[in-house]
Amino acid sequence: QTFEDNIRKNRTVISNWIKYAQWEESLKEIQRARSIYERALDVDYRNVTLWLKYAEMEMKNRQVNHARNIWDRAITTLPRVNQFWYKYTYMEEMLGNVAGSRQVFERWMEWQPEEQAWHSYINFELRYKEVDRARTIYERYILFTLLVIVHPDVKNWIKYARFEEKHSYFAHARKVYERAVEFFGEEHMDEHLYVAFAKFEENQKEFERVRVIYKYALDRIPKQEAQNLFKNYTIFEKKFGDRRGIEDIIVSKRRFQYEEEVKANPHNYDAWFDYLRLVESDTDAETVREVYERAIANVPPIQEKRHWKRYIYLWINYALYEELEAKASKRTRQVYQACIELLPHKKFTFAKIWLLYAQFEIRQKNLPLARRALGTSIGKCPKNKLFKGYIELELQLREFDRCRKLYEKFLEFAPENCTSWIKFAELETILGDIDRARAIYDLAIGQPRLDMPEV
Repeated sequence: QTFEDNIRKNRTVISNWIKYAQWEESLKEIQRARSIYERALDVDYRNVTLWLKYAEMEMKNRQVNHARNIWDRAITTLPRVNQFWYKYTYMEEMLGNVAGSRQVFERWMEWQPEEQAWHSYINFELRYKEVDRARTIYERYILFTLLVIVHPDVKNWIKYARFEEKHSYFAHARKVYERAVEFFGEEHMDEHLYVAFAKFEENQKEFERVRVIYKYALDRIPKQEAQNLFKNYTIFEKKFGDRRGIEDIIVSKRRFQYEEEVKANPHNYDAWFDYLRLVESDTDAETVREVYERAIANVPPIQEKRHWKRYIYLWINYALYEELEAKASKRTRQVYQACIELLPHKKFTFAKIWLLYAQFEIRQKNLPLARRALGTSIGKCPKNKLFKGYIELELQLREFDRCRKLYEKFLEFAPENCTSWIKFAELETILGDIDRARAIYDLAIGQPRLDMPEV
């Protein structure tokens, strides 16, 4: 009577119902306890504890069919409560009803539960040596992650592959790893997948495969996300590598350090030079070009020549690499032209880049382009070095008339440069035209800017 009074006072306090039912159970009044649980479920059928206590009572009293009935009702009413499914499958398994437990698992999987539920099903099959069934469940789960989960976790693929490896299906395991690499692609690469794949191949004594996996991953995964990968690669090479392999590790480590430096300060041109020297000595042309392109993309933020003096040598080195190492004359020309277009010639220029470009074109036996480059340079940004370089070129080609014209332009631009007057006069003397030489000296003496004793 006391229990009934408590329930009447507050029907929604489920603990009162449970205490009442347990009291009846203690008196072996199972039918009355069952009736109380049913009345409680009418009050709050969403209460998980209520279902659990009800089912536990039936199991405790060996009322198996009643317990099944309660679990069936529970998983139908609240299919997202994993605890019901776990206890139901466990009960069937403990009763030796393997087929019944499997049937419950199948019903559970239709609700696309969380990862642990799938692994419980797999472990259930493995307890009964049903490897093929377990493999099928893994395949279904992987398919589920592909179709439903936005960002699938690599650990599920790794578990699947290790399952195959554990049961000596090595070809299957390798296939799982390969499928995982293909699925995640280069956009969602995860170092844990590649470490696991490499360790699998290491266990199979496939050392060349291991190296390929590590190098492939290290070249593509962002350096800050590859610490564990690099560490495992180092350990592998120390165990199984030769001198070349260990050198590769050292190079990879230095590359990692340089990547960190240039990431921290992209305008640290000295770090870029060190990095480029390293990649030039150890990698293919495409990789070198990629690093050069990244380096030259960091244009100095201020248009003052002192800030560009180190930067310009990135372009020079890039052009020299394309010409001398890659033997790519077309790309060399493109590099020089891109650099020249980038320079703010109205504020400053670098005579060196113009002269190097002209010399390159001469080596390519393309004299008109060399002359055009130098002509453009003295038209855009006349400098003493440019005039001298252009004149030196024409002297070597024995184009003395062109030299005369260039000297005339040079002296129009810088009449105060006494060295240019002297060189011009000496040229005429060498050519045997004494009258022209004398006239040049006379013009020089008549220049007001040269009428200075200190000069």
